[in-house]
Formats: sequence, C-alpha cells, structure tokens
Amino acid sequence: MAKKQNIGLSLDDAFADDEDVEYAKPKPKKKLVQKLGRQESFDSGIETAVKGSKPIGKIKKGDKIKVDGLILEVDAHVVLIDHGTTKEMAIECFDPKADKDYQIRYFDDQVDTSIEVYSLEEIVYSRMKVRKIEW
Repeated sequence: MAKKQNIGLSLDDAFADDEDVEYAKPKPKKKLVQKLGRQESFDSGIETAVKGSKPIGKIKKGDKIKVDGLILEVDAHVVLIDHGTTKEMAIECFDPKADKDYQIRYFDDQVDTSIEVYSLEEIVYSRMKVRKIEW
C-alpha cells in the first residue's frame, strides 16, 4: 500500500493572494527613562563615584548609605546570585522619611565598575542615575 504524503503549501503558494492585506506596523522602541524630578533619557555611560569608610562587604543592617545626598538606612545585605567565581550582591535600603525602598546592586569582585542603584516603583525596581554613593 502506498502512503499518502501531506506535503502542504510552499511559502509562495501560502501567501500568493495577500497583495491587498495590510499588516500592522512595528511599534517604535521605547527609551528607558529615569525619574529624578524630571524625565531624562538614560545614559549608561554615567560615572558613579564610590566612597567607602569600610569594605562594602562589611555593610550591615542599620548602617547608613548616602546616595546623591539621600540618606538611606540598610535593611539587609544579601547574595542575589552566586556565580562561583563572583557573587552578585544586593544591599536592601529604605528612606525612612519618604517610606521608599531601594536596592544597591554590585558584583563583589568589581564594586567600582558594577555598582548600580535601583528604586522600587510599585512592584518593579527601576535603575537610577546616580553620581555619588558614600558609606
């Protein structure tokens, strides 16, 4: 008995009569925006000055961290991901005056080049443009 093969249509045959079909246009790309009192487009090349009175690994609950003049209190210092040769760390902070949460993230073997600050917006952390971090 011979088997029937279901070959289907070629692409040319499948789209042969689509001349009058209007396809949706692609959406424009959104720019990542930072809120610091005004809207700014995000610049990933920003230099962040880091000044520590002790090693960053020694920061613990109750310590104070100054981010561009904003004084934050440390709630926890945790390992986000252990990559084996390096650890991705997060310092959970909050502003007691504004009742707002923040995270300072960094890789433990390259603090100066990897440090980033995030603010909690509803349920998502948004990266902030930061010029200076002190502890």
